[in-house]
Amino acid sequence: MHHSTITKQRRFTRSLPSATRAATRAVMTATIFAVGLMAWTPRPANAADCNADPNPGVDWSGCRKRNLIIGGVDLSGADLSGTDFTSTDLRKSGLDGADLSKANLLRSMLDASKAAGANFEKAIGFRTSFAGTDLTSARFGKSEMQRADFTDAALANVDFEKSELGRAVFTNADINGTNFTHANVARADFRLARFDTPIDFTGAYFYLTRIEGVDLSQAIGLAQWQIDMSCGDTTTMLPPEVQIPTTWPCEDDN
Repeated sequence: MHHSTITKQRRFTRSLPSATRAATRAVMTATIFAVGLMAWTPRPANAADCNADPNPGVDWSGCRKRNLIIGGVDLSGADLSGTDFTSTDLRKSGLDGADLSKANLLRSMLDASKAAGANFEKAIGFRTSFAGTDLTSARFGKSEMQRADFTDAALANVDFEKSELGRAVFTNADINGTNFTHANVARADFRLARFDTPIDFTGAYFYLTRIEGVDLSQAIGLAQWQIDMSCGDTTTMLPPEVQIPTTWPCEDDN
């Protein structure tokens, strides 16, 4: 508040009766205190510390962690939302229950890590390697995992709803109970994937998806239009309501 304004207010206050003067001073004090509070912006109590050591529960949200070799660390329960891990080596790390939503995992390596129940929603994982990683019950909703490698990964009950999985590799992966509803699995490779319980492919985009030798007889949501554009063979098994195409688009593809 300006000095001259304060001086005028003080002169005016002196002309008032004592009781009124005391009340006026109290109002002025409260007003000045309120203005001070509005001008002060406190630092969030749990602000990210990008220089903190990798430990369980660490807050690296929004931090830049590119091109690092930090494999074997325990980041279970950590806040890694929006963190940039481009080309970072995270192999054999502990990521159980970690929040990696909107994280940038471009060309990063998470091979043989433990990430059960981790949150990868809206994360970017182009050419990211999850080979041999335990991702049981992880969430990948609306993530971009084109060309990601899930070879030998544990993907039971994983949610891939509306994810981009073009050319992703699921060789020998455990996909029991996995949800692929409305996911883009164009040119993805499900050959030798392992599952005994139904998996949901409702609305999934199957353009040239590799399903040779895959038993999809218990799959949920498979429609004729999906199978007609996919790549199977004589050993592919389909639900009763879906017919085997007379030709497969990839039958001559070497």
